Amino acid sequence: MAFSSGLRFSSLLRHQFAPPHAWTRFGRIYHGLSELRFLSTSTSKSSRSIRLVKSRRKDESVKEEGVGGQDGNGSVIVKDRGGSDGRIVHALLHKEATDAYMAYAMSVLLGRALPDVRDGLKPVHRRVLFAMHELGLSSRKPFKKCARVVGEVLGKFHPHGDTAVYDSLVRMAQDFSLRCPLIQGHGNFGSIDADPPAAMRYTECRLEALTEAMLLSDLELDTVDFVPNFDSSQKEPSLLPARLPTLLLNGSSGIAVGMATNIPPHNLGELVDALCVLIHNPEATLQELLEYMPGPDFPTGGLIMGNNGILEAYRTGRGRITVRGKTDIELLDLKTKRTAVIINEIPYQTNKSALVEKIAELVENKTLDGIADIRDESDRSGMRIVVELKRGADPLIIQNNLYRLTALQSSFSCNMVGIINGQPKLMGLKELLQAFLDFRCSVVERRARFKLLQAQERRHIVEGIVTGLDNLDEVIQLIREASRNSVASANLRAQFSLSEKQAEAILDINLRRLTHLERKKFIDESKSLMENISKLEELLSSRKNILQVIEQEAIELKNKFPSPRRSILKDTDSGQLEDIDVIPNDEMLLALSEKGYVKRMKPSTFNLQHRGTIGKSVGKLRVNDAMSDFIVCRAHDHVLYFSDKGTVYSSRAYKIPECGRTATGTPIIQILSLSEGERITSIIPVSEFVEDQFLLMLTANGYIKKVSLNFFSSIRTTGIIAIQLVSGDELKWVRCCTNDNLVAMASQNGMVILSSCDIIRAQGRNTRGAVAMRLKAGDKMASMDIIPASMWNDSERIPTTPRSSAKGSNGPWLLFVSESGFGKRVPLSSFRLSPLKRVGLIGYKFSLEDRLAAVFVVGFTLAEDGESDEQVVLVSQSGTVNRIKVRDISIQSRYARGVILMRLDYAGKIQSASLISATDTEPEEEA
Repeated sequence: MAFSSGLRFSSLLRHQFAPPHAWTRFGRIYHGLSELRFLSTSTSKSSRSIRLVKSRRKDESVKEEGVGGQDGNGSVIVKDRGGSDGRIVHALLHKEATDAYMAYAMSVLLGRALPDVRDGLKPVHRRVLFAMHELGLSSRKPFKKCARVVGEVLGKFHPHGDTAVYDSLVRMAQDFSLRCPLIQGHGNFGSIDADPPAAMRYTECRLEALTEAMLLSDLELDTVDFVPNFDSSQKEPSLLPARLPTLLLNGSSGIAVGMATNIPPHNLGELVDALCVLIHNPEATLQELLEYMPGPDFPTGGLIMGNNGILEAYRTGRGRITVRGKTDIELLDLKTKRTAVIINEIPYQTNKSALVEKIAELVENKTLDGIADIRDESDRSGMRIVVELKRGADPLIIQNNLYRLTALQSSFSCNMVGIINGQPKLMGLKELLQAFLDFRCSVVERRARFKLLQAQERRHIVEGIVTGLDNLDEVIQLIREASRNSVASANLRAQFSLSEKQAEAILDINLRRLTHLERKKFIDESKSLMENISKLEELLSSRKNILQVIEQEAIELKNKFPSPRRSILKDTDSGQLEDIDVIPNDEMLLALSEKGYVKRMKPSTFNLQHRGTIGKSVGKLRVNDAMSDFIVCRAHDHVLYFSDKGTVYSSRAYKIPECGRTATGTPIIQILSLSEGERITSIIPVSEFVEDQFLLMLTANGYIKKVSLNFFSSIRTTGIIAIQLVSGDELKWVRCCTNDNLVAMASQNGMVILSSCDIIRAQGRNTRGAVAMRLKAGDKMASMDIIPASMWNDSERIPTTPRSSAKGSNGPWLLFVSESGFGKRVPLSSFRLSPLKRVGLIGYKFSLEDRLAAVFVVGFTLAEDGESDEQVVLVSQSGTVNRIKVRDISIQSRYARGVILMRLDYAGKIQSASLISATDTEPEEEA
């Protein structure tokens, strides 16, 4: 009711003071204004009627009825019957709101939220330290209750809530919040688990020795200005005479109106070194400063990943620093080989208990696998969080997942804003150090002038006393003859040309000091004062001398309060984790169909089977689709996809979706940018791009080319050219090799050429290559494989002339697989080395309808009995997979037909074959 009444009256006021030409429009309202009454919820009858009178200029009298000219100042005087008056000033709303808000914002900026660049403290911190200094709570005195300090601060300097003062005091005593705590606490002052501190009536505090030496040592020497407190009853310092840049030493954080600050802490010794560099070379660059202060030093330690964010923050004042917790990997049980990730340090401002809860939540939600138990074993000796892993879990992968999914890796956003010259400003490292140096020069200069003035005054007094002692008899006579003190003082001044202070000092001297020994003490004191005065005058004569004093005092603090670095800087790019960092580098199978469907499976998908069995289906295939390639690789490998058109594409192996054996797979066009009608014919996994490795390419028409592997280290998403093809030809096989290796090539009719990779000239990508084998009419290349150098270094293994018998050979062998499911092993000693562009030797004698499907070099790994320890995976056109041991395949001559490897009564032909090393997979039961 009262609110509505106010609205009615304000609307009538606007009508009352409308322009004259508008009065006719609101005549009825103006006529009823004389009967206006305030409406109120109160029923009191003592309300007084109020008349509105238009104001005049200051030099005119206000008429009693309020009727005047039109030259008023636009303000209104409200008069009541009691004769009291007020003044209403018209103002623009947006201007008044802006001015009021800016005044409030500046009050928050300067009086609460932002620290001063010069002493690095906010007003509340400065007042707490000054109040403790006034109470005499030095590091050598007993502790006193925090409630006593809070009451002192509230009653004298800080007219705000006690919670704000106590929270500020507690933070200055926490060693996990400040790099160098300013207050020494006794009692419960909170924990890194965000546990609250005990009530102020239970805790006690006193100043740290570093605080006294760094912030309060020169406070009584007129080094800073003192200003009145909130009620002008006492004086408080506007700044503290800091000897080190506390803003950089302990950092600061605060949220003001329209801006915020977040400055990281630094190491005391490194900060002093950087300050000394700037003192000696004011033109020092940021790189020169970073040599002595490479980055922040957080009180909780941790690992700082990379220096890009540090450089940006130190240069512009804004930057993002990535911080990781420090972890170790421990072996818990030697028998079961169970390991654990031990967290010893966490990032700055991270809640330890919340971190443990987050890890437990991720494990419970199945987001983080491989963790068996989590324990917080932290105590007074230090932090220790045990993340116990399951058997077989990779500790590095778990560690990277913890970095990515929890606060174990976090970012510290630097926003180095401070108050300088009464204004908030964003500053870099050098500007902050320079601002402190300018302030420190002012402090040292004021301190020197204060000491100089005291020394001069004392020397003036001592000179007068010495003069009186030199004329002791006359002085005594004048004093005895004087009737009162003022007369004695005047007589002394007149007789010996003394000042009033000198005369008063002579009158105040004790009789015991009139001895000869005391006179010598005064003379020595006068000489000492002269030396001190000359030193102070010399100090004030040059800024260089002042900077030397600043450097000396800073080095003294560094030597007195040594503090080793806690945070370790890691020279990495950014510390940001990618998918590859959290995916185990496990062995996997990649299956590719003719129509371009690819899928990733675990090696355990296919059990080991005997030779001659039907096998297990690789999965559901599309209509008229067949398996094209089947390889073994690791999850982190770069997979190079070579198409029939001679183009190569690249993708990480883990980017192929993992699926079960019966799944169809993912269209490869969703992973690669293939052109229309383009097919992938060969897949090469590459773990690392090495300079001395090459890719050997073979086309269906028998062209071969060797290209350096480094040419394929950077492949754009649209692919690059791998080989130039003639019309009608297509790229079929690609293998990795070195110049020391041999290459075995076979045609569909079973002809084999064994040649050295060294004789094949390395070429660029955009070339066709050379002829590998002279093919007969109707014949095409069937397969290619590489023989490592370690297998043929012995000249007895691969003679220049082939041996006729295969008996007694211990390998290596060439494993032949035909399209009809037959296969055999032929010793390499049965073949001879020959140059390229030859017909080759017979390696397999086929029937009219059979052809060669694949050829491999086996015998890389041998068992204790000298037999092959490898396995071969056969894939039929219908998608049936059979995995068998190589040792079960008999060793035969070059002209033998072989033995049955896979029955293909209802499965068509062998489409592809792959070799697996049995040592890379766990032993499994035979199916």
